[in-house]
Amino acid sequence: MTPPESARAPRTTAQVYRQSLWLLTSRDLKVRYSTSFLGYLWSVLDPLVMAIIYWFVFTQIVERSIGADPYIVFLLAGLLPWTWFNGAIGDATRAFIKDAKLVRSTRLPRTVWVNRIVLSKGIEFLASIPVIAGFAIIFGAELTWGVLWLPVAVLLQGILIVGLSLIIAPLVVFFRDLERAVKLILRFLFYASPIIYGLADLPDGLEFWASFNPLAGIISLYRASFFPEQLDARAVVIAAIMSLLALGIGALVFRRTVRAVLKEV
Repeated sequence: MTPPESARAPRTTAQVYRQSLWLLTSRDLKVRYSTSFLGYLWSVLDPLVMAIIYWFVFTQIVERSIGADPYIVFLLAGLLPWTWFNGAIGDATRAFIKDAKLVRSTRLPRTVWVNRIVLSKGIEFLASIPVIAGFAIIFGAELTWGVLWLPVAVLLQGILIVGLSLIIAPLVVFFRDLERAVKLILRFLFYASPIIYGLADLPDGLEFWASFNPLAGIISLYRASFFPEQLDARAVVIAAIMSLLALGIGALVFRRTVRAVLKEV
């Protein structure tokens, strides 16, 4: 027999937060695909088309000297994580502006408005992993022991995105031009990250500096599932340090600006 509402134990703050986060995340996903015939396929169509274009250019038009074979799997292992990063950071610039009335009127911790973006984009990314598996089967890429690093890659990327989003989301409220600046930075970061190439393809001096891009170590963890030689321990350690640092700075910036954000939106 279900106890009456008054007899139930009160929910903790953490339980309320988790429930609210999931409700907002599921709402985002439902709204995004409610009028779409292809549904979740749109979340993988863009990186898939990009991967096919780069694969065609570097295998059929020019002589490729970067990456690993099969190159289409190599590309997808970088492009799909990038889609999560790019989509979440891009949407974080509108985290408070888009739902200003709800942000002001609800008593939920305001971090939930940022974290629901990271979570919804992360779910889309996880749902796209079978695409890599499918291409790996078609092109004969063998799964290796490196797949054990996959949960670490997802965790580190999630921490990095949350940290950066907590910095960007409140600052955009005060500096609206930051939204456009973020788009330009993301465009530059795509080519500055080892997505269509690997860290090992860079000259020694450039490889050292490129490893300070936290995405470099994270992407090498993803690629280790099929290309264990792509795993760069130095880049992974740097990625872990910078991801945790971003989370710490993000939490500090958010805590110090959230009250001013509520007055501004």
